[in-house]
Amino acid sequence: MSTRFASVLALLFLTLGCEKTPDAAAAPGGTAAAPASAPSAGSAGRSAGSVVLSGADLYTLAPGLIEDGVAISGGLRPIESVSVRARIEGDVLEVAVREGDAVARGALLARFESTEQEAALASAEADRLAAETEATTAKWNLDQTRDLFEAGAIPERDFRAAEQAATAAAARLAAADARLRTATLAARDTRVVAPVSGVIERRSIERGVRAQRGAELFVLVRTDVLELTAAVPARLSGGVRAGQPVRFTADGRNIEGRVARISPTIDPASQSVTVYVQVPNADGALKGNTFATGQIIERALANELLIPQGGVRQPPTGGDPFAWKVVAGKLERAQLRLGIVDEARGMVQVLEGLAAGDQVVVGNVGTLGAGMQVQLIGGEAPPAAGAR
Repeated sequence: MSTRFASVLALLFLTLGCEKTPDAAAAPGGTAAAPASAPSAGSAGRSAGSVVLSGADLYTLAPGLIEDGVAISGGLRPIESVSVRARIEGDVLEVAVREGDAVARGALLARFESTEQEAALASAEADRLAAETEATTAKWNLDQTRDLFEAGAIPERDFRAAEQAATAAAARLAAADARLRTATLAARDTRVVAPVSGVIERRSIERGVRAQRGAELFVLVRTDVLELTAAVPARLSGGVRAGQPVRFTADGRNIEGRVARISPTIDPASQSVTVYVQVPNADGALKGNTFATGQIIERALANELLIPQGGVRQPPTGGDPFAWKVVAGKLERAQLRLGIVDEARGMVQVLEGLAAGDQVVVGNVGTLGAGMQVQLIGGEAPPAAGAR
């Protein structure tokens, strides 16, 4: 029995020795390797990483003006567009303007062949002169006949005949006046003039063509004032009033306008109210149909802490907004409570979470995390708060 017990013990020790072989092989020289979960010294600092920024990627918070209002956008159309049409049928002898020409009210745009109209005008003037002479003579005869009739020198029949002749002559004079007005208008219409001051947007005729009565000749637009038609949600329209200031950004310029008119009804399909905003454009710098974005100003607050919209971040899983604040050269996550959003200026009112002089990261600069070291391009340290 003692021999068999010794054999079992030997087999057991041999088995245990074989099971330790993988650990020994894992470390050179037969030394067991350290557990993979054990962090090496300084690994926590390297895991935070670093981020390289430029000066434009940092913004120093400071108090400023912020405006609350209703955001609007759309095309700035000319305040007036006039279609100039032919009042007569005739041959075009002259076209005095082209697209893009600025014209004053009454300026000549085109001229028709006018021989027929001028002849008709001369005839009408002669007819009118003859009718006036006849009417004057008939009235004189009536006055003389009345005196004789009242004196009993002539019968009533002669007085009534003179009265009828004067009435007929006055009627012929009125008809001659009407024909003269018609001929005058026809002669005037051979000259096409600008009904308002503006700019020629489109020209539809050429010299030598025959234009039909009523045909469109030109389109004239007034660009001294531009107008935007904006749809404002009904729930936001309660604070909109005529005369309120409006700030726009259009064609890279900041411009101001005023609410001119407000529709008295709500569109049942879109549940919005149409607001008409006018923008002065006396120098013509803005072109018609320029796209503009802005807001109707309902109130303005001064000395409020502001952060650019690009500095406000939203957690991907939802939750309160936050900003990446630079503190002692490292990033910290600052939870924010925000107020007014000024779309026109691209700024947001900060109610809680930051203070004046704090520096935050703005824009898309890559993946950021708490504790990351901040390095500015060139290797210099981030500027001190308030140095911006």
